[in-house]
Amino acid sequence: TFGSFLAPVVLASDDPIDHVVPHALFRIGEISITNTFFMLMLSALLMLILFPLAAKSKGLVPTGARNFVESILQFIREGVARPVLHEATDRFIPFLWTAFFLILFANILGMLPITPLASLLTGSPSHLGGTATGDFSITIGLAACAFFAIHIGGIKEQGFVHYCKNFAPHVPWPLLLLLVPLEIVGAIIKPFALCIRLFANMIAGHIVLAILLGFSKLLADGVGGVSLGATIGSIAGATFISLLELFVAFLQAYIFTFLTTLFLGMAVHPEH
Repeated sequence: TFGSFLAPVVLASDDPIDHVVPHALFRIGEISITNTFFMLMLSALLMLILFPLAAKSKGLVPTGARNFVESILQFIREGVARPVLHEATDRFIPFLWTAFFLILFANILGMLPITPLASLLTGSPSHLGGTATGDFSITIGLAACAFFAIHIGGIKEQGFVHYCKNFAPHVPWPLLLLLVPLEIVGAIIKPFALCIRLFANMIAGHIVLAILLGFSKLLADGVGGVSLGATIGSIAGATFISLLELFVAFLQAYIFTFLTTLFLGMAVHPEH
């Protein structure tokens, strides 16, 4: 939300897409480190720092940050994973917890006004911040992790041969010529549909914010006769969208985790 008020001051481009696409920050040899990759690593680093600190709090009854984190962990394990995975819950819950919080941290960090603050401090346009989950290559990587967890988990649970038999449903053999390829394609596509959903939802809100805040820049430039009322309206609209984006940050982390759990359940317990 604070970024909604700072962004008009330091808009680096009139193109709203410029504010959501990845930008190279520096290079390590032949590898280009983008702002979105940097934010993903920052999200992981914060998890490694904050969760051990929350776990070290003393007392049988959790309070403060520990209580908040444990409530989410308990909900994901008992409310999301166990009804689907049953006895396999404890084997997969570390992956599901990690996926949820990594996406959540990346979503929330993407809302912080890191880019405008860096621009103000350096006196030149900066792309230091950004939303890691608004980078398609990163969401593909997350989907790839889900893909391997789903299919490797299914193979370990049932054995390779029995797992492969699940792609051939009990139907008359002529239909297998159609259904087996469809089952194989579906097994590949379903996890990667997660990356498209996450990417589209996260990038859409930031594009809308950039467009709304663009009206404020028009007033500052004296373009199009934009009124003060229109500027106030654009900032108010951007603030509302920012609050909505905060809700979406939690929602998309939950949806990714929930659907991954369903796909895991289908791989581990195909009879259900």
